[in-house]
Amino acid sequence: MAEVATFATSDQLLVVIDPVARRTDGESVRIAKDVLSAGAATKVCMPEGPEEFARVLARRGSRRPVLVGDDRALLRTVSLLYRQRELAGCALSMVPVGGALSLAGALGVPTGAVAAARAVLDGVVRRMDLLVDDSDGVVLGALRIPPLALREAPPEETETVASAPSGSGHHLWLRTCQSLVRTLVPARAPREPLSTVPRQPGPARLRVEVDGVTLVDLDQPVEGVSVTPGASGLAEVEVRPVSVGAEASPLYARGRTVTVSGADFRYRADATVAGPVRTRTWVVREGAWGLTLPG
Repeated sequence: MAEVATFATSDQLLVVIDPVARRTDGESVRIAKDVLSAGAATKVCMPEGPEEFARVLARRGSRRPVLVGDDRALLRTVSLLYRQRELAGCALSMVPVGGALSLAGALGVPTGAVAAARAVLDGVVRRMDLLVDDSDGVVLGALRIPPLALREAPPEETETVASAPSGSGHHLWLRTCQSLVRTLVPARAPREPLSTVPRQPGPARLRVEVDGVTLVDLDQPVEGVSVTPGASGLAEVEVRPVSVGAEASPLYARGRTVTVSGADFRYRADATVAGPVRTRTWVVREGAWGLTLPG
């Protein structure tokens, strides 16, 4: 990461407050607004949805955007600016507010409202590398491919009930039979809903290529793969093979392009889960975005 510039407090700020931040921690939002307004000319916007959020950013003019929100709001902002091909020329600032702030903290943004707002006013922009995939998805911090789920939820059971003869006497006969069956057959425990049936993790079979060189192939099951933007335009790749007998050592590589392929797999990019896909390629964009951090 390289320092680009410091900011003067005379800069005009566009303070965009994510709706989740307003609902989660209104007091921190208020503090951030007060500190920013005391140090610079600010315009405060509170978009209610993604479309309004995009319009606010598109109409920012010369104002420097300041996001008040959590990790997901930061990802949404970077993704939007990247797809609009405006990310390179737009330095972002952030005041983390909300429940999910691990990414912001890992990037170096202070997680307290006062400290973060002061960094917005007095900090420096640092250029950071970005992982971009072949569907225009972005990764700021870490990409992880977890183990596959081997056991799927069981199929729905079906029960067939015989039709009862018509007539009130026959209805009485049916109720009597049903009562007798309930006394003879023990009650079944209620089935767990399909959505909560636990899945048993197992190894994945993936081909991982770094700059065209195969790091691991389909014949070697792996427990997981992680890719993070490193330094100088290179990604750090770690593959953890499945241990057979003695513990297997992780495999490491660095490169600009990482391709993962194999059976359908899901992956976690920062705070979001995507997939399933059968192949995906990530490319490092060196210094693709700027974030204001304490000087």
